[in-house]
Amino acid sequence: MPALPIPMVFAALLGFLFIRAMTRDNRPWPFAWLVLACATQGVVISLHQHYGLAPFAKVQPVTAALIPPLAWITFQTTAVRAFDPARDLPHLLTPAFVAFCTAFVPQALDIVIPAVFASYGIAVLIMLSERSGDLPLPRLETGNRPCLIWKVIALSLMVSALSDGLIVLDQVLNQGRLQVWIITLFSSLALLVLGALCLSRSLESEPAEESAAPGTATAVDPEQDRALMERLDHLVTSQGMFLDPDLTLNKLARKLGVPAKRLSATINRITGENVSRYINAYRIEHACARLKAGESVTAAMLDSGFNTKSNFNREFLRIQGQSPLAWVAAKHTQDMRQEVSGQTQEAIGLGRKP
Repeated sequence: MPALPIPMVFAALLGFLFIRAMTRDNRPWPFAWLVLACATQGVVISLHQHYGLAPFAKVQPVTAALIPPLAWITFQTTAVRAFDPARDLPHLLTPAFVAFCTAFVPQALDIVIPAVFASYGIAVLIMLSERSGDLPLPRLETGNRPCLIWKVIALSLMVSALSDGLIVLDQVLNQGRLQVWIITLFSSLALLVLGALCLSRSLESEPAEESAAPGTATAVDPEQDRALMERLDHLVTSQGMFLDPDLTLNKLARKLGVPAKRLSATINRITGENVSRYINAYRIEHACARLKAGESVTAAMLDSGFNTKSNFNREFLRIQGQSPLAWVAAKHTQDMRQEVSGQTQEAIGLGRKP
C-alpha cells in the first residue's frame, strides 16, 4: 500500500472541491454537503482500512450510508423541486438505521449497505426516465447534460453497491485478502466521480420556486395540447423569454399555470423534442439573425440567452449542421455570390439596351 492511501488522496481533492463549492455564490448547499460527505468517507476508509484504526470500523458504515440519501436530496432539491423538510429530512434516518445495525446487528450490514446504495441509485434513474430528460430546475441552455450527469452519479452509487457485494464475496472465498484493494479501487473511484460531477456547471440552477400544483393525471387531449402549445409559443415569442439565460422548465410552467411535467409532455408530443431543444431552437434562430447583422460569435451567443460557448456551439451544430464560424463563412460566401450574380445580371441587362 502507498504511504498516502488512494482514498486519502481522493479525500484531499474532494476537500478542495468542497471549499471551492462553499465560496461560489450560485452553488446550492446540498452540492457542497454531498462533496463533504464523500471526502469524509475517503478519510474514514483510509483510517480504518490502511492505518488499522479499529474505532473507525464502526464509523465507516454510518458515514457511507449518509452519501446516498444526500445524493437523493441534492438531486430532488436542485433538479426537480424546492427543498421540503417534511419530504427530504426523513431520508437522513438512513444512516441512523445503519448506526443501529452497526451496534446491534452487524451481520446485517453486508445486506443493508449495498441495498441503500443500490436503491437510491435506482430511484434516481427511475425518476429520470419518467421525466424523459426534462428536469424542471436546471437552465434549459444546458440541454440534456444535467440528465446525463445525474445518470452517471446514480450509476456511481450502484458501483459502490457492487463493491460492497464484491467485499462480501471476497470474505467468503478469500478470507478478505482483497478487501483493501476492492475498497481502494471501487469505492474511492465512485466517491471521486460522484463528488466531482455534482460540481459541474451544467447542474447549476436558479433557486427553486414553488411550482404549479401537480393535480391529478388526465387522459391526453390533443386539443388541450395544441391550446397549451399556442399559449407557450405566444409567451416565449411575445415576451422574449427564450433570451433569459436562466430560463428553466419550472419558470415556463409557472408562467403558464400548469405543472412542469404536463408542459414537458405536451412539448414532447407536439414537437417530438424536449423543452431545452424547443427553447434553444428559438435562441439559435435569434443568434443567426445577430450574426447576419454583423455581431461577433460571442456577442450573438450572449444576446441569445447562452452562458457558455460549449453549449452554444453544441446547439448551433445540432440545428444548423455546422459551427457558428463555418455558418458565418458560408453565409458570407453565399452573399458574395449573390452580389456577383446580381452585378452580372445587371451588366447583361445594360448590354441589351438599344
